[in-house]
Parts: sequence; C-alpha cells; structure tokens
Amino acid sequence: MKKQRYENHKKWEQDVEKVINRFPERKPTFTTSSDIEVERLYTPDPVDERYEENIGYPGQFPYTRGIQPTMYRSRLWTMRQYAGFGSAKETNKRFRYLLEQGQTGLSVAFDLPTQIGYDSDDPMAEGEVGKVGVAIDTLEDMEHLFAEIPLDKVSTSMTINAPASVLLCMYIAVGEKQGVPKESLTGTIQNDILKEYIARGTYIYPPKPSMRLITNIFAYCQQHVPKFNTISISGYHIREAGSTAVQEVAFTLANGIAYVDAALKSGLEVDQFAPRLAFFFNAHNNFFEEVAKFRAARRIWANIMKNRYGAKNEKSWKLRFHTQTGGSTLTAQQPDNNIVRVTLQALASVLGGTQSLHTNSRDEALALPTEDSARIALRTQQIIAHESGVADTIDPLGGSYYVEALTDQIEEEALKYIEKIDEMGGAVQAVEDGYMQREIHRSAYETQKDIEKGEEIVVGMNKFQIDEEIESDLLRVDEALEEEQKENTQQVREKRDDKKVKETLRQLEAAAKIEEENLIPYILDAVKAYATIGEICNVLRDKFGEYTGM
Repeated sequence: MKKQRYENHKKWEQDVEKVINRFPERKPTFTTSSDIEVERLYTPDPVDERYEENIGYPGQFPYTRGIQPTMYRSRLWTMRQYAGFGSAKETNKRFRYLLEQGQTGLSVAFDLPTQIGYDSDDPMAEGEVGKVGVAIDTLEDMEHLFAEIPLDKVSTSMTINAPASVLLCMYIAVGEKQGVPKESLTGTIQNDILKEYIARGTYIYPPKPSMRLITNIFAYCQQHVPKFNTISISGYHIREAGSTAVQEVAFTLANGIAYVDAALKSGLEVDQFAPRLAFFFNAHNNFFEEVAKFRAARRIWANIMKNRYGAKNEKSWKLRFHTQTGGSTLTAQQPDNNIVRVTLQALASVLGGTQSLHTNSRDEALALPTEDSARIALRTQQIIAHESGVADTIDPLGGSYYVEALTDQIEEEALKYIEKIDEMGGAVQAVEDGYMQREIHRSAYETQKDIEKGEEIVVGMNKFQIDEEIESDLLRVDEALEEEQKENTQQVREKRDDKKVKETLRQLEAAAKIEEENLIPYILDAVKAYATIGEICNVLRDKFGEYTGM
C-alpha cells in the first residue's frame, strides 16, 4: 500500500533534497547486514493527524524527531572528548593525541582557579592548580594550549562560566595570532551562570552583573564572531547535582527563558541571538527515559521560541545540544562496568538526536582519565557511529508506543515546572529564592535513600560486589606542575608592557561603571596586553562585588 503523503511530508522530502545537495549522505544506500535497505525515515502508514502536528518530520517544527532533515545520514555528530589537566602544554599533547585518534572537536576542561577567576599564584589557588582541568592564567597559556591546532579547522567547546568573557577573548586573540579572523572561529562557550548558582558553585559575581556579561557576549559575537555559540545552557550539572530527568529539562529551559528575556531587555532582537543558543544535557542509565527526554526538550523549546517569543527564523526554534554521559553514574568499584554504562548512555544520546557527544572514561570516578581510558571512551562513539547501524535512519525509536508516551509525559511534567517558575517571576528569582536548589536536593536525597536501602541497584556498588584493589595505573597530575605554572605566569608579568596592562585595566574599570557599555572589547584589549585572568576578574570584582550564595 502506497503511503499517504501529506503536504508536510512533501515539504520534508524537498528539504532533504536541499540538504543532500550541500551535505551528501554518507552512503548511496544504507542496508542491514542481511542486505535489507534502511529507509531514511519511518512514519505511521497512513500518517495520522497527531503525527503531523505533534511529532512531525526531522528538520521541521516542532523538531521532535531531530533538527536536521537527514540527521546522521549526511553528517555524524561531533565527537568532542572533554580534556584538560596540568599545564597548557600537557593538555595540548592530549588534544593532539585525541585528534589523531579521530576526535572531531575539542572540549576544554579548566582547573578550579581558572573557573573562578584566580591566577595560579594566588593564595586562593593553592593545591588546585591543574587538578581538575588545565590552568590558564594569560594569553600565553592559551597560545600553548592550541599550538599546532588550526582554529579555522577545529571547533572548540570551553566549559567556562563566570570568566567566560575572558576565555572567549583569549580564544579570539589566539585565532588572530594564527591568522584566523574572528568571523571564522567556531565553537561554544558554556557561559551559563544560572546553573552555577543552582548546582555547581563556580560563580564570581552576583546575578545581575553576571547576566550583563552574558548579554554583552551575545551582542559582541552577533556582530564579530557570528559562527560561535555564545552560550551552552546546561542541564548537565543540574542532573549531576541530583535532579530527575524532568527537572533537568524544566530547569534548563527555564534558565534559557531567562537568558532570552535578558537579551531582549538589553535591546537585542530575538532572531539576532537565538540561532546561536546551544544546550548541554546529561545522559543517564534509564535508556528510554533519556531518549524521550531529548525529544521532549526539542519540542518544548521550539514552541517556546515560536509561540512565546514570536521568533521568525526557524534556526531560532531549533534546540541544538551537546551531551555528556553521566559522571555521577560512574562507580569507583569495578570501574570496567563504567564502559557498559557509558555505552548505554552514549547510545541513548545518539538515538535522542544529539549534535555532539562526550563519552566519559572508565576511571573517572577515581582520577582524571588515562590516555588508554580516553581512547576507549572515544572508540565507544566510533563503534556506535560506524558499526551499530543506528545512524543509518532518523529517529529509529520514533513511533514506539513507550517512547512517544514518555516524550509526552516528560513534556507535560516539565511544562508544569516552567509555569511555576514563570509565576515566581522567572529563573533568576527562582534561583534567588532557592526554589530550584531545594527541588534538586529533595530529588537527590530520595535517590540516595533508595540506593542505601537497595531499592535502586548500582551494580558492583550495592549489589554484585567483589573483593578488589584500587587500580595503580591512574593518571596523577605532577605536583611540580603547579610551581612551574606559577613561575611561567610570573615570567609573563616581567616581560609584558606593564604600562599598557594598567591602561587597559583602567579602561575596563571605567567601562564597567557604565551600564550600557559592552565590556567585551575592553576585556579583549586587556587579554592582548597579557593581563592575567585574575587581574581582569579582580577589576570586575571591585565593581560588581562577589556573590556569597544563599
């Protein structure tokens, strides 16, 4: 029986042809191992009304089935392994190794002092330099970090929030030194301060000036760095703090609404900045719930942007997201089990339609990943991409009674949270009232109780235990790297033009006093003069103050 073809189906087929002309599919035909041809998309036969309105087609509103008409048949997701430890030179070696192994994008982890705007030789940084990420104090460190890595060919994601403006400016300056214009740079900065107040804690300034810096980045990049994603609104850390899947979607999108509102209030038009908004989600072990979560999040955001904000550009409606497998699901016990967990989580991410993916390494519950562990994590993605067949058709779980019902339920429950946050005055007010924090703490407490009672089984931890010794071949950051980093930073201070540094910092301080002034050009000047991250952040600390929490 020939399928009934609705107008939307015809439009989707036309969109597919346009995409294939630009991005040919990876194979002329896709087949199973039994030589059965795999169709591009499977739909109800005949297509029913609910399908057309609520589920639809890939690349078409409301994007339940994906944001691109051909999804992975034309282009696989970006394999972007998160890495960073010790000095910039050490991390550069790991970056180049991962690129040689087939990684297709970089993702930078910064150490704790960098994340909260302190130099490595600041007393506050004692014992933390290079431990959970790479130490970056000056533009020279950034130059070492990306040595021999062409920024016009590699997309870079940076997990940085409070000092995101400073690290973005350093990245722009390194690009210029490589001869890469700002307009050609691609990548993402996390730049999501609300989730820091909610779940993670690496904030510096109070909410209001923090939101100013974020909208300053939106405005600057819209004009000068148009291919860069100016924010990655993060549910990852909300989930790591103990939220449910529904809360992860709801609180992340509520934060997204707050950023859109702030940008509009600053004078930007929605279609000027919304196409460069990106999201960052977690992937946990409940396989079908995770797939449904991603589908629901896309649909909710599409409706918010189109119906609530009246965005006209279809790119403004599309929720583009990066996924990282769940760090909090990994166990120190029987660490090889983590390979299985990560595989399930990565598969759920792909079946949910992610645009890029990081797979955690087996030993991350014990230490930073070794080179071998990082390679296995990357190979997990590559096997899913090239051997499993799941990328050969679009949204293969679409139409499953269970997955569609879960998608609807997650959407319904998430919207209840969003409506409640709206009634409170929005996400910023909800953060200041501690509402989202309390909800996450309650969920985390209930989960922990279930684990301790044995009602929720964690294999190898509260059931199926074995006698085992802690692994000896873990990655240890050399303590000497901290002293070396301090010395390098001091050498930069000695050889730079101090007069120029002081002048750029004075100009930044003056600009910070003018609410309407965009601070990014002033930060960029200070970075190019080799001012340190601590010096720049201290100028803003003096003007904006520091947030001390609830």
